[in-house]
Amino acid sequence: MIGVDNINAYYSPALKRARLARLARPNFKFHERDIADADGMAADLAGARIDAVVHLAAQAGVRHSFEHPATFVPSNLTGFYNVAALAAERAVRHFVFASTSSVYGANPGRPFRETDGADHPLSFYAATKKANEAMAHALAHIHGLPTTGLRFFTVYGPWGRPDMSFFRFADRIIRGAPIELHNHGNMTRDFTYIDDIVAGILAVLDRPPTIDPNWAANPTPATSGAAPYALFNIGSGAPASLAAYVDAFEAAIGKTAIRQYVPMHPGEAVDTHADAGLLAAATGFQPTTALDEGVRRFVEWYRAYYRV
Repeated sequence: MIGVDNINAYYSPALKRARLARLARPNFKFHERDIADADGMAADLAGARIDAVVHLAAQAGVRHSFEHPATFVPSNLTGFYNVAALAAERAVRHFVFASTSSVYGANPGRPFRETDGADHPLSFYAATKKANEAMAHALAHIHGLPTTGLRFFTVYGPWGRPDMSFFRFADRIIRGAPIELHNHGNMTRDFTYIDDIVAGILAVLDRPPTIDPNWAANPTPATSGAAPYALFNIGSGAPASLAAYVDAFEAAIGKTAIRQYVPMHPGEAVDTHADAGLLAAATGFQPTTALDEGVRRFVEWYRAYYRV
């Protein structure tokens, strides 16, 4: 196995290096490299046998993209192209990449289905991910590269990103500080536990898509008649209210949260809900981790890692 990441300072590099330490084993090689550096990445990987590529490297953060949109271009556009082009050049058996539920943007339908329109992103982050889907389809067609995109729905769990709500809630509830609930608490999210995300990626990885000659009669993003390309939602399919989410933290921590209700952020959707039926039909995979259990596991990890 080979890993590539630039270990940038968007959030704690120490946390990123602690993750890397858990991956240490004889068959794992890590390159500290910015994926926007195509020549450097090619030099690092020269001579390496690459069977498949799972591309999860990106600048994330809906709210961050409002404040610093230009920082999303090198990794999410140039970097994405570099990784996809490398996969095509090496003729890997499958290129799998992370997209996001944020691409659905202003779409009013619930649950979100891959057949729904995703042409009205509400953040520049979402726009870059929508661009990734279009770029990937084009490269799959041009190079015959089997490619699958996965629209992740609110991933949470141990070793996650500290800018996410589950880190903030754990920190503030433990310290007795108030937590902010946007849209005055009137939001739902399709929270998806990290172990389920990993299992879904692995289930997809073993099933490279092929061109569907009957696609024109029944067009769907899950297949393509022009390219060996597929696109799937990956979410729990069981959205929870912010109130239920906070309740789970209170139960796991053993402490009552101080709730502050604030207005909606303009880049956020009020509700998210994944219809992951196409993924289940294609792979047999379905998430299994209930929200209460996932939050309990995260809080247990959080207390151990931060010693609180």
